[in-house]
Order: sequence, then structure tokens, then C-alpha cells
Amino acid sequence: MHGRVKFRLRGREVSRVEAFSDVVFGFALTLIVVSLEVPTSYAELINTMRGLPAFAICFALLTWVWHIHHTFFRRYALTDEITVALNTALLFIVLFYIYPMKFMFSWVTGQIHGRIDGRNLMIIYGLGFVGIFTLYLLMYVHAWRKRDELELNQVERHDTITNMWMYGSYVAIGLLSCAMALLNAPHMVAWAGLIYWLIGPVSGLIGWKRGTARLRVEQLEAGLQPAEA
Repeated sequence: MHGRVKFRLRGREVSRVEAFSDVVFGFALTLIVVSLEVPTSYAELINTMRGLPAFAICFALLTWVWHIHHTFFRRYALTDEITVALNTALLFIVLFYIYPMKFMFSWVTGQIHGRIDGRNLMIIYGLGFVGIFTLYLLMYVHAWRKRDELELNQVERHDTITNMWMYGSYVAIGLLSCAMALLNAPHMVAWAGLIYWLIGPVSGLIGWKRGTARLRVEQLEAGLQPAEA
């Protein structure tokens, strides 16, 4: 068998749920913009440019969240009541999450100065992070429950479980960050932020383990469907 088996895309056209979601994501992007007004002096330009690092981080994170959303609806094309409810809750948290996220990264990049309650800030950020990926986890759990209706093949079922593992691990990291911030020790607040760097290694480990298993599932799928192999 040559190449990797692709996840079949069931969402060929943009649904009303996706269209509404894209509008909300677009509005969220306008809320993180560095400045809504064109600078009228060099000093204002420099002040605006200082916000670029925080804007870049927020833009990258929001694009990541949007891409996960896009991938889910392209793969499963679900528009039932449960999916709409979960998606609505997700969009609500995304909009509410924007300002804490922008404030935190403005503080981290040195744009905001002064005494900050880092403990509560990390808890607010962490709860938003946990909320977003809990809803993504629930959306994939819902897709898994409808696997027979969606006619998912073995590879697609494997990938669905992989995503459940991935987003479940993100939820665990966010909860761990909140727990560390709750300890109210200065050094633990710093670790509450640094713990998010675990996302990279954890994602890599899950991707490696599940990717290796996927090759065996692909071979099994090819054996079950020799005409397509």
C-alpha cells in the first residue's frame, strides 16, 4: 500500500453553522487587533508596534482554534442539535476568552506594566483554555457516537479517537495549570504558565504512538478492501 489513507471529507459545502462560526471567529480577530486607528505620529506608531508580539501570539492561537473547528466540520459535516449546542458554547467561550488572552500576552510581552494579580490571571486564562478544548473533546465524542451513521471506516475511527486523546490531554494540561496557580505561591504561578509548553511534547508523543498504530489500521483497512488498496 502506497501513501497514507486520507480522512474522507463529508463537508463539501459550507453549512450555516460554519458560516455563522466564521463570522464569530472573524469578529474575535478584530478584538485582538493592535489598534483600530491609524497612528498620526511617530510616537503613536512606535507605541502601536509594541503591541505586535502580543497580537501575533493571539492571532496564532485563535487561528489554531479556528483550524481545529474547520477540520471537524469538514470531516463530519454534523449539524444536529447537539453539535449546534456544543458549537454555540464554543463560540461563546472564544469571544469571552479574547480579552483575557490579549491582556495576558500583552503583560507577558511587556506591553502592560504595573502590579498584576498573576494567580487570578492564569486561572481565568486556564479556564478559558480548558473550556475550549473540553468542547472540542465533546464534539469528537459526539462524532464517535455517530460513527455508524457517518459510516466511518477503521482509519477514520482511529483518527477520531486520536483527536479525543489529543484534546483530552490539552484539557488535562489546562487543569494542571489552574491547580498550580491556585497554590498561590509566586514560583508556582510562573510554572502555571510554563506548563503550557507541554502541549508540544504531549502532542508529539500522542501523534507518534497513534501514528504508528494508524499504519497497522491502514494495512488492515486495505486488506478488508483489496479493490481500493
